[in-house]
Amino acid sequence: MANLINLENVSKSYGLKTLLDSVSLGVQTGDRIGIVGVNGGGKTTLLEVLTGLVPPDAGRVSHTSGLRMAVVTQRFELDDALTIGQAVVEPLGLQTFEWASNARVREALGGLGIVDLGLDTPVGDLSGGERRRVNLAAALVQDLDLIVLDEPTNHLDVEGVQWLAEHLLSRRMAIVVVTHDRWFLDTIATLTWEVHDGVVDAYEGGYNDWTFARAERARQADAIEQRRQNLARKELAWLRRGAPARTSKPRYRIEAAEALIADVPAPRDKVELMAFSRQRQGRVVIELEDARIDAPDGRTLVDHLTWRLAPGERIGLVGVNGSGKTTLLRALAGEYPLTAGRRVEGQTVRLGWLRQELDDLDGDRRLIDAVEDVASYIELGGRDVSASQLAERLGFSPKRQRDYIRDLSGGERRRLQLTRVLMSEPNVLLLDEPTNDLDIDTLQELESLLDNWAGTLVVISHDRYLVERIADHTYALFGDGRLTNLPGGIGEYLERRQAMEAARGGGVLDLGEAGDGADRPAPKNGLSSQEERELKKKMNAAERKMAKAAERIATFEQELAEIAGSADPDLGKLADADRELKAAQAEHEELEMEWLDLAERLEG
Repeated sequence: MANLINLENVSKSYGLKTLLDSVSLGVQTGDRIGIVGVNGGGKTTLLEVLTGLVPPDAGRVSHTSGLRMAVVTQRFELDDALTIGQAVVEPLGLQTFEWASNARVREALGGLGIVDLGLDTPVGDLSGGERRRVNLAAALVQDLDLIVLDEPTNHLDVEGVQWLAEHLLSRRMAIVVVTHDRWFLDTIATLTWEVHDGVVDAYEGGYNDWTFARAERARQADAIEQRRQNLARKELAWLRRGAPARTSKPRYRIEAAEALIADVPAPRDKVELMAFSRQRQGRVVIELEDARIDAPDGRTLVDHLTWRLAPGERIGLVGVNGSGKTTLLRALAGEYPLTAGRRVEGQTVRLGWLRQELDDLDGDRRLIDAVEDVASYIELGGRDVSASQLAERLGFSPKRQRDYIRDLSGGERRRLQLTRVLMSEPNVLLLDEPTNDLDIDTLQELESLLDNWAGTLVVISHDRYLVERIADHTYALFGDGRLTNLPGGIGEYLERRQAMEAARGGGVLDLGEAGDGADRPAPKNGLSSQEERELKKKMNAAERKMAKAAERIATFEQELAEIAGSADPDLGKLADADRELKAAQAEHEELEMEWLDLAERLEG
């Protein structure tokens, strides 16, 4: 182990705000460090001081001699006059056309989708998200001792986030990364630095370990930290009760974690919320019947789609960038025309939509005024919440609420947009990439708010933890003209994507090639064409049976909610419905295991 960077008693202030106060820390070879903290708390400042982009006000920063370091910040650093090839490939001493001869270049350009942009494309013609990916690729193709990344998962889809994590883990270099993506943080980090109040606290491990440490620290703290304690403990409870993949390799003592969360209830009572949602919404929410939706470029996204959102249903929507997720969400909202079919909206629907684009608000108005323009009070979790209280829960202190909108950062504007959407008291909520520009504390607060929110929810996000936490069902767009239900969630989505690419010989999968084209290469799984067809038939049959079982589960859940919500519930009927529900769930689980076994045999 050798020191790469050392900070000794470093301080840094902007105006009257001290972001770093006598901070001493270091980065060693092999370190994989995740940096977390609230927006505006000093995370990016720490990166800039650490890498020498800005000088400290006091203290000393030292780099080891000959340090090979790449820094990818949220600022766009590429020359607009360069082509992608000139920016990424030629600094390595290669000609642009030679990119495929270098394994590291080939992997980075393929994994980040840079090849699809065209290496002769000028950087100046790229969108903001495309420039970020090219900037990231320009760093990853280098032979480095240390890479420093600021929010690298922004503008990546779920598949891209997983590729980046696996790529970083395969490299022999130190990593320092600011990220709000909790799955990404937990996957790559062996150390977590929390920046707050001018200091940097260090914790062993990734997000799971940091969450446990915060919960333990909160347990020992005074009552003034009560709200933050509850959030940390609630998040830990969800992590420990979640999928086995999150708990199979804990680095903290499981006994201590279990004791800490013993009295924490489940995040939400699904039956109670569904019953309340049905009372508010009625039977019809939003329905698409035999719908066809075409993208603006004429490509068909879905065809013959019949999709009926049920009261209280919570859906996560995933797919690669460009697959049409946002367009489908716009069609659900009634703001994008159907090419064929029809859209039906219930009479009681009150739609709330968090778009990726920021609201165009008057910069000369104060933050709290913009929130109170929507409403002064809402009912949330059975109690009244004022505009100021909700804004404070989403990270705006009472003092900050008096600031002008023009003085807000991009992340704060995003939080203001979210606050305004929730203050409108929607009973149908459409969230398009809600994690963009939100720090982890705000994400936890948002999830806690949604735990007690009774309504129908559709969320698009590359944040795996968010989707797993707030959504009960996952659907995907694979580019085959269908909306596919995924009983296994995002894990199943990634497995299917890998199987589809493997079936095409490992090549790059185009969005328009997700069907069963007859001209694709034979899969490398040792199966004959006949055997492959038989396996696919069995998989299709299992999918149909799973869909029917899912419908029965939804029916019995609704029946349970109706019986439980009646003034004089029939206990016999309640027991019968519960028994039927458990039988349908068991059948669904058995079919899911059968499908996964078939998929594994098909993939080889």
